[in-house]
Amino acid sequence: MFAIIGLLVGIGLGLWFQPTVPLGLQPYLPIAVVAALDALAGGLRARFDDVFDDRVFTTSFIFNVFIAALIVWLGDKIGVGSQLQTAVIVVLGIRIFANAAAIRRHIFKA
Repeated sequence: MFAIIGLLVGIGLGLWFQPTVPLGLQPYLPIAVVAALDALAGGLRARFDDVFDDRVFTTSFIFNVFIAALIVWLGDKIGVGSQLQTAVIVVLGIRIFANAAAIRRHIFKA
């Protein structure tokens, strides 16, 4: 319940203050969002599988975002940033859809 309240408060504060992302970090924001969605989908799946652990979820959330941004940053440094960004989005997208399928099977028993 605290997580839902925290999420709603965070969304409300974001809408109220309307923060801006610095220009240098803007290429990494979509990657961070997709990595965070992957962690959220994994956490929800773990909850349905009755194996949810808040420490695993928290570290997964932080490290997913960090590693995804690091891969894209390294790609930018060696000149293949857009290709690695696409690769990261594809991999995380596959994981999100796999978790969504497992969640759907739990909910609809199909």
